[in-house]
Amino acid sequence: MKPRRSNLSVPGHVAKMHAKACESAADVVMLDLEDSVPIDAKEAARAQVIESLLNQNWERKTVTVRINALDTPFAYRDLIEVVEQAGQVLDAIVIPKVNHPGDIYFAERLLTGIDLQQGNAAAIGLEASIETAEGLQNAGTIAQASPRVKTLVFGIADYSASIGARLVSISGHGEKEEELYPGHRWHFAISNMVMCAKAAKSLAIDAPFGNFKDAEGLRRSAVMACALGCDGKWAIHPSQIEVINEVFTPSQQDIELAAKVIQADEEAKKEGRGAVAVEGRMVDQATVRLATQLWQQAKHLGLV
Repeated sequence: MKPRRSNLSVPGHVAKMHAKACESAADVVMLDLEDSVPIDAKEAARAQVIESLLNQNWERKTVTVRINALDTPFAYRDLIEVVEQAGQVLDAIVIPKVNHPGDIYFAERLLTGIDLQQGNAAAIGLEASIETAEGLQNAGTIAQASPRVKTLVFGIADYSASIGARLVSISGHGEKEEELYPGHRWHFAISNMVMCAKAAKSLAIDAPFGNFKDAEGLRRSAVMACALGCDGKWAIHPSQIEVINEVFTPSQQDIELAAKVIQADEEAKKEGRGAVAVEGRMVDQATVRLATQLWQQAKHLGLV
């Protein structure tokens, strides 16, 4: 899959933001029909998202649409209308508050029916937002519920509410955490989600950072998520894209080391050796796989 370092969320009913997002440096643009859209603007937002999908040039982007939660009266219409009218532009549908693999089964069946009716060749992916204790408990079965599942996404604000965690910031999206807890408060939750995603050969995306004026706080949050194995992070403001892209982009030093590991492994195989050594240290096949993944990402980003 293409890198999904920065995932910019854009309100579905604000057309002027769609054009700006399309021209931004974000890897992924997510047109949102859920939390950022008022109840009385849901249908208008759906129509606007379809119009923007059809009339903007999204060739350089991974494009997703977040539908409303499946326990609302809007979700099924979101899915049917957006995919039937503009599915050819979409890479994935984002499903919020996924608690059970049944949520994925529902969306998968509906998408398959649309594909059959329209003769679609390319399958639209699904991104499952893990935002509750129940969702995290079932993350493994959710990730493996369908081949369409491409990513798991951590929803920090709703997850905090679902477990009764203390609110320490206005947005509830990760800022000021160090004032409350001596460490990474969401280490277990994110690590668990990452494990489930990677076991299913999917990507893991971290929650947004709420204070878009705090670049250093964003950087700390992104570095921690990257260290835990996340492949990218949501952005709620265009000003966050540069920092997120920088953190989740392989450094030149990392790329050079990956190249050495891959070359050493290839030479060992040619010579019939099982052991691989790089810079005086033994390297196992797990490290070779990590090096290969990093090299492929760097290649896709045009860094090699």
